Amino acid sequence: MSDVTFRHADKNDVPAIVAMLSDDDIGESRESATQESAPVYERAFEDMNACPDNYILLAEIDGQLVGSLQLVFIPGLSRQGAKRAIIEAVRVKSAVRGQSIGTALMKQAIMEAREAGCKLVQLTSDRRRTRAHLFYRRLGFEQSHVGFKLDL
Repeated sequence: MSDVTFRHADKNDVPAIVAMLSDDDIGESRESATQESAPVYERAFEDMNACPDNYILLAEIDGQLVGSLQLVFIPGLSRQGAKRAIIEAVRVKSAVRGQSIGTALMKQAIMEAREAGCKLVQLTSDRRRTRAHLFYRRLGFEQSHVGFKLDL
């Protein structure tokens, strides 16, 4: 396998990212990789791109997109004014899963969070993603909280 490289996404990457987001049994019910839904994702990307502390980190091999995640830095008062990083929507292209791409991508995100001055990295994961939970534990994440969501 060639080396994994990293970069921040631009608007031309949005269709490939959405395809990865919808490429599993959970994502396929939440995402829509059709041409008709493209404007929704493009607007969301523009909103993210307007905030320098909110971006999509991409993993590539030989110029081909193989993984992505959203990384957001949030300043806060708790934990003695600590800035925290939130990782969302971690995906590796199904054809290349199991090749340590996700590990490399997460380590890059953690490094970028550290460089941004974050004192904590947190993420949520759908409770049905049991393999992902094992993956996060192997990276040193602790399952320490109970999460709640409210659909609006």
